[in-house]
Amino acid sequence: MRPTTIKANATKTALLDAAKKVLVSRGYSGLSTRAIADTANTQMSQIRYHFGSKEGLVLALYEYMTEQLIERQSNVFADKTQPLSKKWDIACDYLDADIESGYVRVFQELLAQGWSNPRIAKVVVTTLRQWFGLHLTLAKEFQQTCGSFGPFEAEDIALLISPAFVGVESFILLGWDEDSAPIRRALRRFGNVIQHFETIEKGEN
Repeated sequence: MRPTTIKANATKTALLDAAKKVLVSRGYSGLSTRAIADTANTQMSQIRYHFGSKEGLVLALYEYMTEQLIERQSNVFADKTQPLSKKWDIACDYLDADIESGYVRVFQELLAQGWSNPRIAKVVVTTLRQWFGLHLTLAKEFQQTCGSFGPFEAEDIALLISPAFVGVESFILLGWDEDSAPIRRALRRFGNVIQHFETIEKGEN
């Protein structure tokens, strides 16, 4: 790889990292090209050169982070050695990891912006469909392993799981009081429901 290409890639990566830091600390309303460039220790012109605009940079950051997490989650869900209930526990573990990494804040900021910005909305909806696809895979595995879940089809279950995680993320970012109403525990306990059905399917109960 040529030195100029290496330098360009390094600048692009630095801008992505800087955009995440500024977005997490100041929110979308406080995100400016100057703040991003200063944090990345480069010129504002580099943002336009690599991403076209501040919006283009933030969307590139979001898509880059989402791609990594979709791959991570896909690997977990594809693991046939793990019971479904364990996969649910791992997904709940990832919730806190994704909050810590800043991904959830980036997602929630863009989700809100998407209400009035069609370009952002299109990108967010596209990635939400990717997450829905993963949850649909999980729901279909549940049906194959444990049978029917009442009147719910696999698509119904997936359509309830996806918003549940988004809602829990929103509550946590807003400072939800876990002591008076442990929302994380409630989410994890759905894994207990899955485990119950797994036990019945094995004839252990």
